[in-house]
Amino acid sequence: MITPAQIRAARALLGFSVDQVSAISGVSAFLIIQTEEERSATPDQAALLSLRQAFEREGIVFIADGDCPPGGMGVRLATRHDGSEGLRPENLNATNDG
Repeated sequence: MITPAQIRAARALLGFSVDQVSAISGVSAFLIIQTEEERSATPDQAALLSLRQAFEREGIVFIADGDCPPGGMGVRLATRHDGSEGLRPENLNATNDG
């Protein structure tokens, strides 16, 4: 399953706000925020699956540990729907959750 870091990275690659991810995945914005910040002890597996499928529809590829030696788990952008460069993970905050 995907990790909170992969969710943050996927959102940053797409330049999506939490509200946009909520709209495409059907997962509440509150749950996305909790999951990204690793506040919930055990994220709901159905919510994680919905997030993964939504990100994959938008062109995100999830990389499992060991898929691309020597690196670990991660994400990459397979396709780009617009010309924007997205947001860097360190720039994700409440002001750009729009």
